[in-house]
Formats: sequence, structure tokens, C-alpha cells
Amino acid sequence: MGRGRHRGRSQRKHFKESRENVWKRPRTDPTVDASDNAVADKPSWEPILTDNPNFEEYYKEQGIVRAEEWDVFMEILRKPLPAAFRVNSNSQFCDDIISILENDFVKSLQAEAIEGGELEAIKPLPWYPKNLAWHSNFSRKQIRKHKTLERFHEFLKLENEVGNITRQEAVSMVPPLFLDVHPDHFVLDMCAAPGSKTFQLLEIIHGASEPGTLPNGMVVANDVDFQRSNLLIHQTKRMCTSNLIVTNHEGQQFPGCRLNKSRASEKGLSEDMPINQLSFDRVLCDVPCSGDGTLRKAPDIWRKWNSGMGNGLHSLQVILAMRGLSLLKVGGQMIYSTCSMNPVEDEAVVAEILRRCGDSVELVDVSDKLPELIRRPGLKTWKVRDKGGWFTSYKDVPQNRRGGVLVSMFPSGKNLTDSTQTTQNNENSGVNASEDGCKETDKSVVDAIPDEPVVEVSDLPLERCMRIIPHDQNTGAFFIAVLQKVSHLPEFQEKPNPRKHSSTKNADSTEKAPTEEAVVTADAEPVESPVEKVIEADADVEKDDSLVEPEKEKNVEGETIKGEKEANSLSHAGDKRKVPMQGKWKGFDPVVFLKDETLIDSVKEFYGIRDESFPLYGHLVTRNTDTSSVKRIYYVSKSVKEVLQLNFAVGQQLKIASVGLKMFERQTAKEGGSKPCSFRISSEGLPVILPYITKQVLYSPMADFKHLLEYKSIKFPDFVNKQLGQKAIDLVLGCCVVILSDGEEPVKVDASTIAISCWRGKNSLGVMVTSADCQELLERLAERTPKTEVGSVNGSNGDSGGPAEAMETA
Repeated sequence: MGRGRHRGRSQRKHFKESRENVWKRPRTDPTVDASDNAVADKPSWEPILTDNPNFEEYYKEQGIVRAEEWDVFMEILRKPLPAAFRVNSNSQFCDDIISILENDFVKSLQAEAIEGGELEAIKPLPWYPKNLAWHSNFSRKQIRKHKTLERFHEFLKLENEVGNITRQEAVSMVPPLFLDVHPDHFVLDMCAAPGSKTFQLLEIIHGASEPGTLPNGMVVANDVDFQRSNLLIHQTKRMCTSNLIVTNHEGQQFPGCRLNKSRASEKGLSEDMPINQLSFDRVLCDVPCSGDGTLRKAPDIWRKWNSGMGNGLHSLQVILAMRGLSLLKVGGQMIYSTCSMNPVEDEAVVAEILRRCGDSVELVDVSDKLPELIRRPGLKTWKVRDKGGWFTSYKDVPQNRRGGVLVSMFPSGKNLTDSTQTTQNNENSGVNASEDGCKETDKSVVDAIPDEPVVEVSDLPLERCMRIIPHDQNTGAFFIAVLQKVSHLPEFQEKPNPRKHSSTKNADSTEKAPTEEAVVTADAEPVESPVEKVIEADADVEKDDSLVEPEKEKNVEGETIKGEKEANSLSHAGDKRKVPMQGKWKGFDPVVFLKDETLIDSVKEFYGIRDESFPLYGHLVTRNTDTSSVKRIYYVSKSVKEVLQLNFAVGQQLKIASVGLKMFERQTAKEGGSKPCSFRISSEGLPVILPYITKQVLYSPMADFKHLLEYKSIKFPDFVNKQLGQKAIDLVLGCCVVILSDGEEPVKVDASTIAISCWRGKNSLGVMVTSADCQELLERLAERTPKTEVGSVNGSNGDSGGPAEAMETA
């Protein structure tokens, strides 16, 4: 997807050359009086221009649509993008949300749709399974601004906040559907922010699991940008999952965390750890791109767009995709995708991947999947545009332009006139065009008359790629390719590449044979494939690319065995390239397994959790090395636990921004005094631990349950059900769980069970749930309650409202 984070150097360049900086909007002159700025014949704002002659010339020349379609294509690009959203299939109210959409909003918004010239206001996306994804014929701006759409807007906001729906562009929902994820898969989302696709992957991972059980799979969501990682964490937090790790690495240097067994035994670690390197069954590589497929959503791109944006990102995209394949298990699949229409970022990258990998990687034909999704085949031929003009073949590129126009950007991927010179140029530019590990033939070139332009046509099966064009189904544009790793990537013994340096070492490849060959001894020279060596060389080149922002601190998470050897030689005082320990990453808290048995036993005893049914030992982590002042405790699944153990064993190479599910939080009470347990159950963790709690549980009828949600606190004598009030008094001071029940006790917990965390204070019971969650639960319960009961509930106990008296957040 498009990323807006590589602007600093281009801005400085524009300043030096006194050129207009299109990335920065002009501001009004503060020295001029406001009344003078607001001239009657000159409005204070100007509409965004949806026109760029360079854009039209470029894509006409590339032939991405037929000539007779061009006007329709451009017309829809200039229209706002319709809003789309997806219902969380794992939400306990999934069926309720779909029912509201089908039976309420489809009808109530119909008048507005007809007024706007549309046949339908909202409708399910026909290609998305089980009516879980919906398309609205209103843009996001219309939904926010129109008074008649206010109720629909409030519905979307609330359900999005509590995690029942995710607002997401329709074409952005496509890649995870083609990834064929299973509940036991390890999945890597390489460039994950803002997190909507990660949320989808987690839904699929959890989809086949029974309530209260955790899948064997997991998702590692990575993004290079720290701020965007925070957005990613906020987005995925709504999923309430313990099967997620969020990391903050450059994707092209994502660590493989290879475990050296001999050194593991020296450290007292088990030699039969479940995993000895980090590799994945599925990889989603949704790379940074120019983003011109999002013009309808981000019209500001119209004035910024130029062909150099795609050219400048091409090498980074190749490196990211190659790193993703090196982390992929044999037999696994990877999605390469962009929200760009530019073939230099799309088909050219896929073609270069196939050339580098030879027969070890296959471009999968998925034309029989999701038949209702209209897609077009990938291009077989295209041109490259540079400030010097158009080029149909690399041989036509002047020598002084070959630093910016690479051979891999062309359909054949090679210099047709001088293969020796091409190889040398490729080495200098960080692009591998050697014969090692790559299959290249002359079939990719159409015979041409000498001195006339050579029209290149790729002989690779690029028609298996998918292009989603905006006017086919009223969406944005997207490019998707499904790659399968059928064997280990090409590799051979060779001395380390002299070009690489310690900050870009990246030989954590998973491409070694199983068992003993997968473990390299400390004194052995790493076995590197040509693919990995090119990744390293390209990474060096990318450090100087104006479109790639270098990290402020040197990154060694992709250390080779040599780097690990240096890092562990503590006697060498002069070593500068030591593997940083977790917690020493700037701005990141450490990840620590909680081993305080007294604390864990107190939690187990207080809530009646049997370790054999829901093990806590080994599954609880904190972000504080001082366990005496722990505020939050996170629960991790078995798969995440194994990855964390591996990470510790290899020197904690993963830069972890977030891990696990917040299960317990420290709580203090106004009353003071000692409590058997100082930790309450968090709302996020309650659905997971609920089936295993046998103490501190109340079963509430509908009337009192609604009272709690409405008034947030109820004094014990004020309960409608007096027996419930007495049972609340009998509870131990501290956190408790209130389960909605029709009178039967105990209730068998399943997907439909509704429960909330509360605090049993000295005189009252207080709710420990956010206002948004309370409001959402009340709305869902109102749909299930007869109107007579709703009236009686709302009219009683009106004096019991107010803040919770019994608790105060630590």
C-alpha cells in the first residue's frame, strides 16, 4: 500500500532547486489580515484538481485499459470512493449486525440512494463470503456530513470502535482471501499498518476455533514506521487475540531468528525447542507503493503523481518480496500486492522475483477462485518512463540514466545487446541478472528490425497476476500476485559479499535443508543463496535511495552467524555491533515471562482457574523487568510462547512493539485494606478466560444486567433480584464477572454468552467496561427484549446511577 513517509530528502531537493514542493500544501500568509485573505471573489479553499496530464499520458501509453474504456476509466477515478466495511466474523454479535444491515439500513437508506441516482444504498459485496463485507454507495464524506445518514454514521462508528465491524476499502479485503490461511498457520504480514488486513488474517486464524480455545497458528504483523505501528496495535486490539505479535522492523531485514543449537545448550536452553528458526506458512507482502490506485480515496495524489515515484520504489519492492520468500516455508504461499496501477511496481517486480528464483517459486493461477470478483490478467508487455523519455528496452537507456532505470524494470529483465555489461550494471545497482539461480531465455524478445525500437514481451506467465480496475466494480485499483514456494531457493557455497556491512547483514534465510543443515555452527561460514546476497547488496543501495528513509539507529536484527559470534564475544570490549537485547531498543519496553509463582497462584486461587484446563505458567508475560511493580499481565498462546522462547535464545532479535492479549490489570480500591488478589480481569481478556473461571462469578437476569450497563454502579440493596444482591455481598472484595443468565446456574459458556467484568466494592457493584462497550451491549440487548420489559427496566432504579464507588484504577 502507499506510504507517506519518505518525503524529507525530496523536500530538501526542491528547496535547493527553488522548485515547487507539491508535497506541501500552501498556507495563508500570517502577516496578512484575515479579512484581506478572505476576498469575496477568492474563496479561502480551492477544490482539489482531479487532473494530471502526465498521469493520463503514462497510463494511456501502458495500455492498462482498452482505448474505448478510457473515458469511463477516468470518469470513475474522479469520483469519490464509496465507503465499504466488513463485519467481524468472530464477533458474538456477527449475525445481529448482518441482520440490522439487511432488515434496517438497506430499507431505511433507500430514499437517499434514489435521490443520489443509485439503485441501492448498501449491499453485500458479491464476492466476499457469507455476506460479511458491505459496499455503500455513499462516500465516507457523505456519510459524515449528511443529516439523513447520521444514524447510519453513528452505527458504523460505534460498531467499529468495539470491533464488530472494520471500515476498510473493498479492494483491500481481497489479498487475505487468496492467501488460503488455515488455523494452524504461522502468518507474516510484512508491511501491516494500518492493520485492516492483519485483522482479517486474525479472523481467519480464529475462525475454526471453538469458543474458549485458541488456534495453533499465529500472526506476526510488522511495520517499519513506529507511529504506524501504534495505529496497527490500536486496530488489532479490537480483535482480542493472544495469537499476535506486532514488530517494528524494516521488512527487507526482518530477522529469521536462526537458533544455533550448540550455543543454546551452553546457555542452558533445551536443545529440542519446538522451533529453531522463524519461518512462515503464509506471507502477505503488501509493499509500499506510489498508491495511485487510491486516487478516489486520496485525491491529493493527483497533483503529486509522477512516473518517477514508481521507478524509485521498484528496487525496495523487489527486496521486500525476496525477503518474504526467504522467510517462507517450502510449500507455503506469499501474496505480493500493491495499490498501484504502475507495471514497474507490479508485473516488473513479479517478473524479477521469478527470474531470481527460477523453478523454486511458481506464480499460481487463481482464476477459479472468487468468480464474482471481476479481475483482469496481468500485463505481458509495458514500457519504462524516465525524465529522458520512454524506453521499450534496457539497451535504449543511456548510460547516465541507468542508475535510475534498472534492467529489472523491463519485461525481459536483461540487456539485449551486451549481457556482460548488463551483469556489471546490475551488480553496481544492486540488481542480480547473473545466470546463477535464474532462468533467462531469448524467447521474451520479439524479433525487431535493427535500429528500430525493440518491443519486449515477457515469456513468464504474468497473465496469472490480477489487476482490479476501478470501473469494473466501482472500487479502487489493486494488483495481486499469488506465489508458491515449491522448493528451496537456489543456493551455493560462496564467500561473504564484500559489499555488505554489519548494519545490513541479512542472511537469516530459511532456505537450508531440514535437520542438521538448518543449523550453522558458530565457526562455519554461512551458506548463502544468490537471492540472499542480492537482498543484502540491494539493501545497501536502498540506504542511499531518496525514497527510503534510513533508520536513525543501526539495525542488526538480521545478523549472520558471524554477527552473532561477535555479539556473544563479550570479552571483546571494542565490538560495536552487538545484538541489542530486548528492552534496549529505543522506545520499546522489554518482554518478560512472568515467573512469580506467588502472584500467579493468587490469581488462580482467586478466580478458581485450574492450571490443567487453562495453563497460566509459561503463558503470562509483562513489559516490565521489575515484577513487583507489574501493572499489566498479557496472555500468549502456545505458538506465540514458542516464538518468544526462540527470540530469547537468539539474543532477542525481534523488536516487539506489542505481544499477547491483556488479561489482568492491577487494581486498587478506595476502601483500602488487603485483598486476596490485586489483579482484575481486563475486558479484552475476559472472552478467552471466561470458560475457566469458577469463582467470583454472578449470574444476572436481564433487568439487573441492563441496570449495570446503564448506571455503571448499583448498591447491593437496589438490585431488582434481591438474591443477586445477596450473592454480590457474599463475594470477596475485588474483581468479579457478571454473566447474563435467564435464571439457570451455572451457565455453559459458548459463543453466545454475554459477560462483563465488575468490581465488588464495599457497598456496591461497579462496571469495569468502557462506555462504548456498555452502549453497544445495551443496543444489542434491546433488540432481544420485549418492549414492555424495556419500558419497565428504563423506569426503575433511577436513583442508583452515578460513578462506581468501589474502585479506582491503579
